[in-house]
Amino acid sequence: MVNKKRVLSAMRPTGRLHLGHYFGALKNWINIQQQDFESFFMVADLHALTSNYADTSKIKDDTIDMVIDWLTAGIDPKKAVIFRQSDVKEHSELFLILSMITPLGWLYRCPTYKEQLNEIKNKDLNNYGFLGYPVLMASDILLYKAQNVPVGEDQLAHLEFSREIARRFNNFYGKILLEPKALLTKSAKVPGLDRRKMSKSYNNSILIAETEEEIVRKVKTMYTDPERIKATDIGHPEGCVVFAFQELFNKDAQKRKEECKQGCVGCMKCKKELMELMCEYAKPMMKRRDELLKDRCYIEKILNEGKEKAKFEANKTMQEIKKALKIF
Repeated sequence: MVNKKRVLSAMRPTGRLHLGHYFGALKNWINIQQQDFESFFMVADLHALTSNYADTSKIKDDTIDMVIDWLTAGIDPKKAVIFRQSDVKEHSELFLILSMITPLGWLYRCPTYKEQLNEIKNKDLNNYGFLGYPVLMASDILLYKAQNVPVGEDQLAHLEFSREIARRFNNFYGKILLEPKALLTKSAKVPGLDRRKMSKSYNNSILIAETEEEIVRKVKTMYTDPERIKATDIGHPEGCVVFAFQELFNKDAQKRKEECKQGCVGCMKCKKELMELMCEYAKPMMKRRDELLKDRCYIEKILNEGKEKAKFEANKTMQEIKKALKIF
């Protein structure tokens, strides 16, 4: 892995993941690890503290459950470094240093900060950690000198923040930090069972490696075209949740789209076919998950091995930074 370009990506530990996480991020991670990249995949448990500081009781178990889902989906610890953010103290150290040079104006103009303050009403987010979230994120990326960060177009502003901090640091102390570049990735948007965004908080999600019984039960509850009364009525697949999942799981989704528009297939038949496709897709994942659940200590072993590799790279960068600052 010596001459490979390095990629870093992360997720906050939220426990079991759903198909929105899988098609929105994990499939890209799996593709990345198969390519000519040195992949670092991080459990961002310190980030979880920025909003869940009042109750940290679930973070450790949520971490294990999330990593199990990573491996279930196809992330390979032999091809990627999988580690916990809090296991590498250099994240916190660099976060402190970069906080000293980050203008407050940069933080207040962050679009995500404003959006979440307006949207999340059940938590008090008026804390320094939440405001400084982008600095911690920049520290994660810059610490490993990741050349690329997989992002969608809607996340480019967040990556640019990291680039700005790297430039500011380098202007003060010399060219130490690498400005990361975007690795633009396409992510499928997965609706929830009720047409809203898929989210566990909405109780409208299908989990990764869901059991066949649960897949069948949940597909049965999916919203379909409200304008179709009879199976022979003309359908409108563009606004149908069932068809959105057909596009994800059915190689002949375009054919099914035309059949729906012409009234050649009814919603119940379409749902039944989707159940079969999803159950077949989930079978190898369910098998992997069952095997992983037999030995949760294996997950800790993977995280410990990843910790050592991550600490080695993080320490190298911090030594350069300390030398440049001339105060350590």
